[in-house]
Amino acid sequence: MADQLSAQDWLDLGLKTLAKSGFTALKADPLARAMGVSRGSFYWHFADIGAFHAAILKRWRDVAAEQIIAGIEAARDEDPVAVLLRLTFISKLALERAVRSWAAHEPAARSAVQAIDRRRLDYVEALLKKTGLPDAVARARAQILYWTFLGFASTDQALPQDRQRAVLEELLRMATRPPS
Repeated sequence: MADQLSAQDWLDLGLKTLAKSGFTALKADPLARAMGVSRGSFYWHFADIGAFHAAILKRWRDVAAEQIIAGIEAARDEDPVAVLLRLTFISKLALERAVRSWAAHEPAARSAVQAIDRRRLDYVEALLKKTGLPDAVARARAQILYWTFLGFASTDQALPQDRQRAVLEELLRMATRPPS
């Protein structure tokens, strides 16, 4: 079975485990048991636990930033800022919370979070500039939107769907209206 598992299988399980149980659960033995294989399968794909952790953080960047950006870019007939808000504010964000918790304890995770924060902020600022907002206004509003996202990500309390829709509509209006 070990040669049937790919590195991606391990990374998928790693992300699920991270979201559910936190970074301390990212260990070869318990993950191998969960997959029903020996640790040898793990070490076939990863030199050590540090290499696995680095791969997990890279995969998180793909899932938490690059896939969302690709989704926004693919939605050509919609307002990109509206798509951004929809894709980010309807997500379950246990993984976001888990990675940020990890970053409080591990320099490599902290570096990954700082890099993704910069990537996201730059992207949101670019989207806002495309709406015609001046550079300084786009930069400020991108930061406000990002802080709003981080606040949302830190809670697991969902809003009723109609209220969430109203909040996102207002957030979109506030983010994109021309400066006075």
